[in-house]
Amino acid sequence: MLKTRLSQRFNPLIITKIVLSTFLFCTGFSHIAQAQDTSVPIIKTNSIKNSNTESSATEPSDDLLHQLKESIVKVGSTLKSGGHGYGTGVAITKDHVVTNCHVLQNSNGMSITKWGEAFAPAAMIADWAHDICILRFEWANLKPVVLGDSENLQYEQRIISISMPGDSPAPYVALGKIKALYPFDGASVMRASAAFAIGASGSPVFDYEGKLIAISTLKSPGQKAYFYNMPIKWVKELLLKPEIALYQPDGTPFWDAPDALRPFFMRVVLPYQNGHWAELKTVASAWLAKEPNNVEALYYMATAEDKLGDASKANQYYQQVLKLHPNHPATLIALGLIANRAGNMTEVEKTHVALTAIDSALDEEFTEALNPKH
Repeated sequence: MLKTRLSQRFNPLIITKIVLSTFLFCTGFSHIAQAQDTSVPIIKTNSIKNSNTESSATEPSDDLLHQLKESIVKVGSTLKSGGHGYGTGVAITKDHVVTNCHVLQNSNGMSITKWGEAFAPAAMIADWAHDICILRFEWANLKPVVLGDSENLQYEQRIISISMPGDSPAPYVALGKIKALYPFDGASVMRASAAFAIGASGSPVFDYEGKLIAISTLKSPGQKAYFYNMPIKWVKELLLKPEIALYQPDGTPFWDAPDALRPFFMRVVLPYQNGHWAELKTVASAWLAKEPNNVEALYYMATAEDKLGDASKANQYYQQVLKLHPNHPATLIALGLIANRAGNMTEVEKTHVALTAIDSALDEEFTEALNPKH
């Protein structure tokens, strides 16, 4: 359940979700009407009582959140079709703002707005394949954030997402955790529990020290959406590349490719969430053929085997996951459920202990799975 720490009523928005081959990005377009009323400056996703580290055992301070919000901007674009698009950006130098390229797609006008003052960019650097664009400004004098490291992130690590969704007059904060890391193109795409809404494309994700670690980009469809964030490593690499003139021809991000050409971590989502286990097995098998030591590929293969009735094969794949990632939360839960079905209460208790050591919220999730409510 989502909990609001503060409540603030905003004006109704005119927004829409843009569906691209079943996956959604979160740029708003004002010329297509679907009214929605948004409140909530701060959202907490899941419990954040415990932590992997002592330093992040509490919520981020109001002072830290205030400092981070000072670097957030609204990104606007005028579309060639005559409409207007919007997203979120964050200052990474006093002259540069990073956002998603799809926020700027098919545009013939771009700007950022900071506390009501608008600035037009002088140039940009674009990585369309990874959906990362950096805009350069000459007079904005922005307050940059500290760039972090996306190479040493951990599952269940706590994160802060800050965005400017819809017509929000103030930045919107969501707290969550890293749920999965997918190696891709020399970095790792992050899936996190912190939700983001329309207009949040390009919004920053910070660790609990306030360092920028990712850029929120897209979500899967459905009520149990997966929220994907592009690694800061790609932003750092992009800063070293040459500028291009504004309004160059657009490229296609990896997530908008035909289904057969998308990363496997995207292709497993719908069969997994819809319970199409044979299809999941097919996709996971193809994934493992290309990446035999990918822990997420092994996890999904194990899950498919378990759901198709072969607990022995499932256990073999789950054990391979744990050899590579001894504290993989979803695998620990799955093995605990298999032990429960077999009546092995000793292993069930060990699962409780292991999950509690990582995060008590995971043990609560396991307990709910042991006693599902119908």
